Amino acid sequence: MLLLDLNNIHFAYPGLGPVLEGASMQLEPGQRLSLVGPNGAGKSTLLKIIMGLLAPEQGTISAFGKTCTREADFHEVRRRIGFVFQDADDQLFCPTVAEDVAFGPLNLGKSKQEALAIVDNVLTRLGLMHLRDRVTHKLSGGEKRLVTLATVLAMEPEVLILDEPTNALDPENYGRLTGILKELDQAILLVSHDPEFRAEIAPDGYHLKDRELLRV
Repeated sequence: MLLLDLNNIHFAYPGLGPVLEGASMQLEPGQRLSLVGPNGAGKSTLLKIIMGLLAPEQGTISAFGKTCTREADFHEVRRRIGFVFQDADDQLFCPTVAEDVAFGPLNLGKSKQEALAIVDNVLTRLGLMHLRDRVTHKLSGGEKRLVTLATVLAMEPEVLILDEPTNALDPENYGRLTGILKELDQAILLVSHDPEFRAEIAPDGYHLKDRELLRV
């Protein structure tokens, strides 16, 4: 079963020219793919379409074997796909790291005790327990990036979508993020301008060119 199957996606923002014209792609279990292309080509737009945050004018989106046409269809998609935003500050909003990481599990119906156990487990796996009780907005850019990944992994997603995850990372946290991602089992769809990072994490993928996706 394909995790993601986009077929003939067309999209344009109101009053502007087309961004996507016939874009198609597939993601299989365990697969790691990069999405490359120049700034403004539509990579972030495509990610938002996958998550149901934007609706295509034409084409079909299937996730986990089910065609997604209504907002309700994407509720399940957002539970099973972890989306790490380009800007960590868009994703972190609780007073402390522990509260940010616990937020997702609590929303999934976990008890407070269960959620805190997940917090400790995820932060331990990622080597971030030293940040557990820190005030989130006082973290460095690199620390915020890693905590954002922790908040997503706490939801136990089957797919990770990463939009420029190396932004604001110093060499130490860059190395830590690379090591973490290489150890994960999830399928990954990666958007990154960093060729070395792509080579490490997702060397195969698609090139968004002339509003279509070409396999590279």
